[in-house]
Amino acid sequence: MNLPAHALTMTVLMTPDMANFSGNVHGGTVLKFLDQVAYACASRYAGRYVVTLSVDQVMFRQPIYVGELVTFLASVNHTGTSSMEVGIKVMAENIRSQVVRHANSCFFTMVAVDDARQPVAVPPLRPVSVAQLRRHAAAHMRKQLRQEFGKRFEALRSAASS
Repeated sequence: MNLPAHALTMTVLMTPDMANFSGNVHGGTVLKFLDQVAYACASRYAGRYVVTLSVDQVMFRQPIYVGELVTFLASVNHTGTSSMEVGIKVMAENIRSQVVRHANSCFFTMVAVDDARQPVAVPPLRPVSVAQLRRHAAAHMRKQLRQEFGKRFEALRSAASS
C-alpha cells in the first residue's frame, strides 16, 4: 500500500495488558498510541523530528475492548510555518464479527524541530481532493479558535494576577 506523504495508517491488536479489570482498554493507552501515530505522520510529512504542541477534541465515542483490532487513520490536515495539524480517526474492529466502529477522534498539533530542538519550516500542504479541502478548512477554523482561546485565557490570567 502506498499512502501519500501526508497520511499514515497503523493497526494494533488490543491485549490484556492494555486494559482495566472490565476489559476496556485504558484511555491513556489509546492516548499513547494517538501520540505515536501523530508523531509518525507529522515527522514523515515534514522529513524532520517533531514535538507535540497540543491535543484537541479527544472524543472517546465508544469503549475499545481487549481482543479488538484498532486502526488509527492519520492525516496532516493543515500546515503553518513549522506546525502541522494531524487529524486521527480511530476504528475498532471485533475480529470475530468483523463489526467496525468509530471509537475515537482527535487532533494533534505537531511542530517540526531541527537538531537543536528549534522550530523549522515544513512544506506547505496543498489539499487537492474534496475531503482534503474540507479537512483543511476545518483545521484552519480550529487553529483560529485555539488562538482566540489562548488570547482569552491570557487576558483572564493577566486580570487575575493584577
